[in-house]
Amino acid sequence: MEVIPAIDIIGGKCVRLEQGAYDRQKIYYDDPLEVAIMFESHGIRRLHLVDLDGAKAKQVVNWSCLQRITSSTSLKVDFGGGIKTESDLQKALELGADQVTVGSTASDHPKKFHAWLTKYGADRLILGADLKNGKVATHGWLRDTDQSWQSFIELHQSHGVQFVICTDIQQDGMLAGPSFDLYKQMKHLHPSLKIIASGGVATMEDLHRLRDMELFGAIVGKAIYEQRISLPDLETFCNVS
Repeated sequence: MEVIPAIDIIGGKCVRLEQGAYDRQKIYYDDPLEVAIMFESHGIRRLHLVDLDGAKAKQVVNWSCLQRITSSTSLKVDFGGGIKTESDLQKALELGADQVTVGSTASDHPKKFHAWLTKYGADRLILGADLKNGKVATHGWLRDTDQSWQSFIELHQSHGVQFVICTDIQQDGMLAGPSFDLYKQMKHLHPSLKIIASGGVATMEDLHRLRDMELFGAIVGKAIYEQRISLPDLETFCNVS
């Protein structure tokens, strides 16, 4: 299982939110590149980079953070937050993103998202399934929908989606453990889907449990920044995995 540290960007700085609330943020580092280099030095291969400003503004804001990280590290970066147009998608890939995460557009304009899948390939696009009480939330988690995660994933997998990042917003940033039952059900219903768990990882035991569920990956954020999980421990886990 891939361990994928998260860097969330507001104002060009590395922050974490609690339950997606923009008024409950904490700045951890002024320079996201410094964090990315630190991750890479401990054997991390992938990075989840989110432009929270872009998600809120409905257009990418922090292009420079993506460019600096991809040009200065060999990390495989999945980038999301504010990708609303094909030109944004193209720019993200041109600036070095290995994959692009799309959530709001997949919810609001599914046909557009399916056209992107066909044109750019399912290996380059990740479906962002951000959930609140089992329903999809969009636009930086600020807008609730009545679409269930089951119908959301079923629709897009039928059009070729291979990767999904599933975030339980109520667990995100709370260090209370992931939604294991949710991922277990999702894996059962969609065994071929490459599921990346996001939200709530607090301990190495959480990562071991997610790996035992045979998920593709797990995103870790606040637990690293709050030193609940050490980078040397992650390095050992990645080498064993």
